[in-house]
Amino acid sequence: MFDGRQRRVVSLWFPRLASDRVLRLHPVEGPFVLTLKQQNANRIYCLNAAAAQQGLHQAMPYADARAFCPSLQSRMAQPEQDRRFLHTLRRWATRYCPWVGLEGEDGLVMDVTGSAHLFGGEEAMLADMRMSLMRAGLSAQIGLADTRGAAWALAHYSEGIAPGGDTLPALKSLPVAALRIDDRMSITLRRLGLHTIGDLAQAARAPLTRRFGPGLLLRLDQALGTQPEEISPYADPPHYAVRMTLPEPIGLLSDVMAGAERLLVQLCAKLKTQEVGARNLCITLRRVDQGCQRVELRLARPLRDPQRILELFERGLSEVDAEFGIDQLRLEATWVETLPAQQISHVSGGGKDKLDDLISRLGTRIGLENIQRFLPADSHIPERSFIVAPAAYSDPASGWVSAQPRPICLFPPEPIAGADAHPPTRFRWRRMALTCARTTGPERIAPEWWLEDENWRSGLRDYWRVETREGRRLWLFYTPQNPGWFVQGEFA
Repeated sequence: MFDGRQRRVVSLWFPRLASDRVLRLHPVEGPFVLTLKQQNANRIYCLNAAAAQQGLHQAMPYADARAFCPSLQSRMAQPEQDRRFLHTLRRWATRYCPWVGLEGEDGLVMDVTGSAHLFGGEEAMLADMRMSLMRAGLSAQIGLADTRGAAWALAHYSEGIAPGGDTLPALKSLPVAALRIDDRMSITLRRLGLHTIGDLAQAARAPLTRRFGPGLLLRLDQALGTQPEEISPYADPPHYAVRMTLPEPIGLLSDVMAGAERLLVQLCAKLKTQEVGARNLCITLRRVDQGCQRVELRLARPLRDPQRILELFERGLSEVDAEFGIDQLRLEATWVETLPAQQISHVSGGGKDKLDDLISRLGTRIGLENIQRFLPADSHIPERSFIVAPAAYSDPASGWVSAQPRPICLFPPEPIAGADAHPPTRFRWRRMALTCARTTGPERIAPEWWLEDENWRSGLRDYWRVETREGRRLWLFYTPQNPGWFVQGEFA
């Protein structure tokens, strides 16, 4: 166990993280910037060294930058991709120590206490970091000190290694901005004649506390090591995968199913701990000849019941060709969703479970996207009163709410002939002569003026429910602006 004085912290700062990430994939010669819309203007988000040499800087309007540098090349910034890339770098940094955390949006902080000797000392370890990052096309500044604040200050303002035990000599010549304070406070301190950390450390503490509050001296004490500051390693996301290596190859379906069941029990226990359910599962079967076969299962709902999942896997596993035998099984949940624990009820939900399993079984054959259901939509226009959505990725509506009944079968309006009254008593439709036995209506529906719909350019429609003596139950409408009768639906 190391005491506080022996603690050593590394701060990694990537000043051009976003542009370096893009240029690794798409190299560009000359000035290059990434732009992002900020404050109602397209501004520079990140730039390479060549662009900085031209006098460009972050937050500069892109139009001004093009005026200064006509040969400037640019791309749109993708902050989300940059964050993912930083997490990738965090995983890479764990090769040097297990305690690696994020430092803002462009840096890493590492507790390398007791790890430097594995790389030949602190200087050799930092040299290895620089070499690895240089080969990856990344520019980085590195600082190492006893405290997190001191390492951050060195990385941003003076790369190097601070000797252990006394941090102040390594920081006293750095500007006060190196204490991780905001720009406004830094400018005020410089106006008071406190330009460096050494000046601040020698100043009276009481007046500084009254004027700037406790935050300024807290940052100073954290950098000098008189106040502790934790390094919280970023936890890796749960990995939902289990594996089984067999002492002897297997080939029978019953043996494969037994192995899959054991893996499912382990995986579902992990899922239950995290209160999630699997939507996509993949089992990889490795043969003795090093060949692999994959069986994927896509579920209609999040699930973590081993027996239900095993039954759905049976069809895919039965088609596996074991050849000379299978010696390893690996099961992974490639897509999970939240599935919190629910209160057990006396009302059985078996009907819904069976429907979800049926959708999953059919989805393995024809695709989950091809199994669709109708959902209500917020519109009084008949054609817009419903939407079609994949059943596996939508919840059934609790109930269709409509002031008037609607036909199950809707089709484009079809004109009728021989209408002799209002509503008609006799008419011809689809070469059939029909006689009205009962009519209900009218229900007037006006067009939605905020939508452009060619079918409703004729204006209002008066809808009637018509029961004919021939057994047809139709949905007719009349257009007052352009007199005419049409059939648009049929009731069951």
